[in-house]
Parts: sequence; C-alpha cells; structure tokens
Amino acid sequence: MVHSNTTTVNILEVVRVSPPPATDSLTLPLTFFDLGWLKLHPVDRVLFYRVPELTRSSLLAKLKSSLSTTLLHYLPLAGRLVWDLTNTKPSIVYSPDDDDAVYLTVAESNGDLTRLARDEPRPATAFHPLVPELHVSNESTRVFAVQITFFSNQGFCLGLTAHHAVLDGKTISMFLKAWSHNCKQEQQECGLDAALPHDLIPFMDRTVVQDPTGIATKLLTRWVSASNNKRSLKMFPSKVIGDDVVRVTLRLTLENIQKLRERVLERRAEMHLSTFVITYAYVITCMVKARGGDPTRLVCVGFASDFRSRLNPPLPSTYFGNCIVGSGDFDLKAEPILEEGEGKGFVSAVKSVSGWVKGLCPENIEESMLSPFEAFKRMEPGRQMISVAGSTRLGIYGSDFGWGKPVKVEIVTIDKDESVSLSESGDGTGGVEIGVCLKKDDVERFGSLFSTGLKKLNI
Repeated sequence: MVHSNTTTVNILEVVRVSPPPATDSLTLPLTFFDLGWLKLHPVDRVLFYRVPELTRSSLLAKLKSSLSTTLLHYLPLAGRLVWDLTNTKPSIVYSPDDDDAVYLTVAESNGDLTRLARDEPRPATAFHPLVPELHVSNESTRVFAVQITFFSNQGFCLGLTAHHAVLDGKTISMFLKAWSHNCKQEQQECGLDAALPHDLIPFMDRTVVQDPTGIATKLLTRWVSASNNKRSLKMFPSKVIGDDVVRVTLRLTLENIQKLRERVLERRAEMHLSTFVITYAYVITCMVKARGGDPTRLVCVGFASDFRSRLNPPLPSTYFGNCIVGSGDFDLKAEPILEEGEGKGFVSAVKSVSGWVKGLCPENIEESMLSPFEAFKRMEPGRQMISVAGSTRLGIYGSDFGWGKPVKVEIVTIDKDESVSLSESGDGTGGVEIGVCLKKDDVERFGSLFSTGLKKLNI
C-alpha cells in the first residue's frame, strides 16, 4: 500500500508476462547511442483512460494477452540489461530458459482520475505510486515494467517504466502502438496471429550503427570513472521530491504558435522556425524570467533529437533502441533572454534554439555525447537547468487499446531533473501540451509569464 497525500494505491498482485512459448533467445549489444543514457534514471510515463463501465477482469485479461503477443516482436523488453566481468560492455539479454518476462503490477486507487488528468496544478508525488520500479543491481537490471492501476467507476491508468539505455521515445511509442493495436485486434476477434503493421515492427540489427572513432569505449570509460572506477549498472540517485512540488500542463494552440512565429519573422526571417523551436524557445523564455536573478548568470539548456534520418546512410525509422543525440548550451547567458520589450527575450531564445537545431549533424555526435561529462563537473550548484522529455512527433495519444484514446499522458520523471515534457495535444487540434514540475510559487510565476506573454504579443 502506498499513500500520496490523501490518495492510497493498493498493490493487488505482481504477475510475469512472457512472450509466447518457443520463443528464441536474444542478445543485443548496446550501441554508443544507448550508452549515453546508461546510468540516468528510467523514463516513467502514465496514460490515463476514462472507462467508467469497464469490467476489470476482462480488461486485465485482454491487456495481459496482447502484451504477451506484442513481446514476441519486442523481446528485449522482456529481458535484462547485463554487464558482467566477461563482457566489455553491457548487452540486452532475453532467455526463455531464465524465465525472462515483463513484471506487470496490478493496483487499485481511491483517487480521482479526473483530478489527476487535469491541467491545473497537482502534487507531483501523487503520480509516483502509479509507476512501477525496475529491479537493479550492479551486474543486471530489468529494462521495462508495467503497472495497471484501476480507479473505481472511472477507468484506469497505464504506468510504464523504461530503462533509457534500452530505448528512446520513438521506440516506446512504437511499442505502445503495437500493444494497443494487438489489444484491439483481439477484441475484434482477429486472432493472435494478426500481423502488425510494418511501421510497428522493430528493426533490431545493431550492425547498422557504425562507431569508427570508438565513442562507446569512451563513454564506458567515463561512466566507470563517474562510479568510483567500478563497473556498475546502478543508476545515479534521483533527488527527493517534496510535497511542495506540483505538476501543471500548459498549452499552445496552432494559432498561438503561428503568431509567435510571425513575431520572430518581423525581426529575423532566416531562422529555423519549426513548432519545436517556437515552443521550446517560449518555454525557455518563461523559465528564465520566472527564475529571475542576476542577468549575468548562466543557464544550462538542452534537448535530444532523433538521428535516425540524420545519419549517412540513415537508419530505418523503426530502428529499436536509442538513436538520439543531445544539443544545447551548458553556459547560455540569461541576460539576452531577460531583456524586456517587444518580445526581445523570446526572439533571443529562438535564435539560440534555432542555431542548435541547425547544428544537428553526424559530425557533431561524439562531441555532443562526451561533453556533458566535463560540463557537469564544472557547473556551480543551483545553476538553472532546462531540458526536454518527450516530443510532439511521437503520437503517444494514438495508443487506443479498444476503450478510447488516453485522456491525458504524463511523463512522471520530469520532476527529477527540472525538465519539461512536450507532446502533441491530446484533442487532435495540432497544438502542443507542455508539462512542468516546479515548486508551487515557481509554477505560479511561470504560468503567469506564460499567459501574459501571449497577451502582450496580442495572441
């Protein structure tokens, strides 16, 4: 039993869900793309589904059965990440002989699903009991776990915990769509052998990822050094989240984004002005202004970008694993963003983000993956850090298991590292949902700047 504020979550059972019998073993070595995330915290997501009339036993049986079917294509998720003395680098291992499986937790909550799935401020800690934990040791760790939490006469939520060294947002989105596809097929009595659409079948050949300069070895050396010269899969500890931290969702409509873009075009027409650039620059502007402080202070700003199509030759869009590279600036000056008047701070932020996006190329991969190790060593405590989890291109709201699309999707782990979450708007209107976790006073300042900034721009 877990308590969070006035909400109680009771664990009913933990079951093992395996792929269908007679499944072959699998070993996948980690690439340098994966190793960049080796000891960082897992990514926790919660998808809320409003199904007041659900029959719990039937729903659970369908989710379990379709999960097993889907794991046939996504075997690594049922396996373990292993790094023993006989291996120079970690590998993902699945073996039916070792009874490998996904651990699925079944729980019930006395909480209010509608309240948890709204946009207004909610306690960040209320979401922690809704996601499962991974079993981690120095030599081995589970890579994926699921929790289904039922809300009486309201619906359920699906909590997912995924090891970031095993898969990125694109891969987890593919898996969710494959699982939901199979679940709907079963309900329509199409049978367990109904084929997955081609764009949901993962490509697992690791030989397509070239590493001529030995980035993987350099990353492993740095991880070992950061772990007191010990080889270990244990992740770095996450900060403790207090009851004063709240979660809020803000939104930019298509019209908001276009008018923000037009404001930039009035000044600089040559910048890259994608939805991501406009949205993230606006978030950075509000975050930096909400913190205020000394204009000469430095801010650490970053994001990760999908490189599948940017490599030469490109990787298949269905490549399983990580294929993301970070970009940004560890020493961004706050002063230009704090500048007042006619959206000058926002235009400055757009210029920075646009430049980082234009710099995304294969030639910069090694520097991008190695530079954080040295940068974090020299950073003073308390420096403001802004990063992004999720993407507006993942289509996560398309995960319909047969009971309708999720009414809300949250990335729980943004409360651990001052990141913000981005996703497409769940209402299908083409806008952007922005998730933020900060202390209550900071959230209020950020929200005020967010809304008044749009008004000042006559939006």
